[in-house]
Amino acid sequence: MSVRSISLILTTAVAGGLVAGCSLLDRDAPAPLTVTSTVTTTATATPAPLPAVTVTAQPIDDDQYARPLWLGQVPLEMGDNNLGVPSDTPAELEDRQLAPREWLPDPPNEEWFQEISREVPDDVAVRSSWEAGCPVHIDDLAYVVMPYWGFDGEVHTGEMIVHEDNVDDVASAFEDIFAAQYPIEEMRVISREERDSPATGDHNVTSAFTCRQIVGAVTRWSQHAYGKAVDINPFHNPFRRDEELFPELSEAYLDREDMRTGMIDEASAVYAAFTDIGWSWGGHWTGREDWMHFSVNGH
Repeated sequence: MSVRSISLILTTAVAGGLVAGCSLLDRDAPAPLTVTSTVTTTATATPAPLPAVTVTAQPIDDDQYARPLWLGQVPLEMGDNNLGVPSDTPAELEDRQLAPREWLPDPPNEEWFQEISREVPDDVAVRSSWEAGCPVHIDDLAYVVMPYWGFDGEVHTGEMIVHEDNVDDVASAFEDIFAAQYPIEEMRVISREERDSPATGDHNVTSAFTCRQIVGAVTRWSQHAYGKAVDINPFHNPFRRDEELFPELSEAYLDREDMRTGMIDEASAVYAAFTDIGWSWGGHWTGREDWMHFSVNGH
């Protein structure tokens, strides 16, 4: 299938109000979940001053952040590298500022909080991507619930599974990101079903642990499979290597000189927050760029 054919499919889906089908990573989620966990660490701190922020969340009109009905619903033709065939960015996503889908209940106010469970609750583990054969045991992972600013200018509740050794640092980094009001589209746990569904090229979930291989590979575990890497706004900050692109419809965001809301560069609060805890940025990689990616060991 050609790029023109994929674009026609997307156009047809929009025109026809397509809502059926399946998605690799960003399909419509089920009804809101209620997460009950045993909190063993709760910390509240006054964020330290941050460097100048490139972009911040601002309230925008409903028609600007409403999620297109076709989002996550149109499977792409698959390439030889376990990725979909890249295609042009749909016009609605060239300056992507979408509200999150309903997930966890929004917090009652705009104050920072963090709720860390040193063991992943059973109800969270069962809807995650962890399974026997993952390179990390479930007992070595932790679960954190924390707020984030959305593109709609509102505060929402996010969740993340992280390696227990790194959960405090990750929560600290997101506290700085929250203080800067850097906008995030979604922050939630990715399931096995989402991981294994056909590619739709419009994934934009901020997450840490996902039991999977490196993007574009089938034999090497990603640092995400250990809970030691975080991806932030993947559509705004894609992965590129030669002709490979992930998410596959994020071509408009390859222009890193055109800094739009949600993107990451060295001047952003995201870069400062993660380099402050000693993590490395995939945007510095040679021969490929992974602008969404921060990791403990630089891989």
